[in-house]
Amino acid sequence: MSESLDIIILTFNEEKNIGDCLQSAAVLKANIYIVDSGSTDTTLAICQRYTQNVFSHPFENYAAQRNWALNNLPLTGTWVLNLDADHRVTPELAAQLNDIFSKPIDAETNGFLISRRTLFMGKWIKHGGHYPTYHANLFRRGFGHCEEKLYDQHFKVTGKTQVLKTDIIDVITDSLTSFIARHNHWATLEAQYLVEQQNTKVVDDNGKLVHPRLFGNPMERRRYMKKRYEAFPLFVRPVIYFTVRYFIKLGFLDGKTGLVFHFLQGFWFRFLIDAKIYELQKESKKQ
Repeated sequence: MSESLDIIILTFNEEKNIGDCLQSAAVLKANIYIVDSGSTDTTLAICQRYTQNVFSHPFENYAAQRNWALNNLPLTGTWVLNLDADHRVTPELAAQLNDIFSKPIDAETNGFLISRRTLFMGKWIKHGGHYPTYHANLFRRGFGHCEEKLYDQHFKVTGKTQVLKTDIIDVITDSLTSFIARHNHWATLEAQYLVEQQNTKVVDDNGKLVHPRLFGNPMERRRYMKKRYEAFPLFVRPVIYFTVRYFIKLGFLDGKTGLVFHFLQGFWFRFLIDAKIYELQKESKKQ
């Protein structure tokens, strides 16, 4: 191969997911690296069936863990693919990547945007503007990093990117209980971040964040739309967001499972973020 690929996967007690993730990634001609943050189940034993490149590092937050891996692992590939344990490399994506890396890549291209195919309660969520959603999971080593945000982090690539038409499957939950617990945690992080942004007069990220641009790449357009969403008043915007996703963008076509997903993710989660922002603002006024 003219180009070489490394895969980085983060784990913590992922025995339910990591086997399927690694099996899907094994089709790629790549070196696989695991960064574990103290698993106490059989995660590491499963990982060692596929790779001996297993490393341990304390978890601070997602972005810090990603960037630690990029900066400290003994990577040898010219390209890096970042996966989570609940990701699955589709056969179509594996075939496309093996073909891409079998020959030299344009020197001006430093990253590839890959779409996410969300699997919720066993169903692919195709509508409501949720598919395709692109992430820069794959980039030339040394030309990408993870945004230093507590939630909704993207990989930022320096230089030109290309959009792939094949997918990564994202199995976002094993149960509604897990889904609600995780999103409650993420709502707290997002509320804290947004309140901090409101209280910061001057923001200079030194080019480390994905900038919102209406006519940019798919990630930049999505960030632009999120900024527009954040301009609406608290508690009003979740209603608008759900209405647009479920009715205008045809989320109802995802059936009963889609109703559960779009309501929880598109309304309840967004409303919870606003409620936590409201709570933080009230506490700040008291102080």
